[in-house]
Amino acid sequence: MTSLIGGVQSGVLLVLSMGAFAVTLFALVDAVRHKPDAYVAAGKRTKTFWVAIVAVATALCFVFVGGGVPNFLSIIGVVAAGVYLADVRPAVRQFKGRGGPRRDERHQGPYGPW
Repeated sequence: MTSLIGGVQSGVLLVLSMGAFAVTLFALVDAVRHKPDAYVAAGKRTKTFWVAIVAVATALCFVFVGGGVPNFLSIIGVVAAGVYLADVRPAVRQFKGRGGPRRDERHQGPYGPW
């Protein structure tokens, strides 16, 4: 009976650690794809800073995927990626960096879009 419970716990920890790695990897890919000017315009430090933070977070979560005990460092990595996704990403996404207005702001008249 205890081996069954231990197996279920190991499976749950594996799924959680893989989910943490997936979240941090998504944050890293998103941080890399934005232009450096967007970070400065949004007032959110620099692109180099955020890519470095999220890259370290991704590396920490990758190292501890499938570990028997959740490591404190991987929890810090998930928190760092969460800060990026909750605070920095929405601010940076406002600045598309294509040079032109956003799609919904292209044809604005005095009474709304046309």
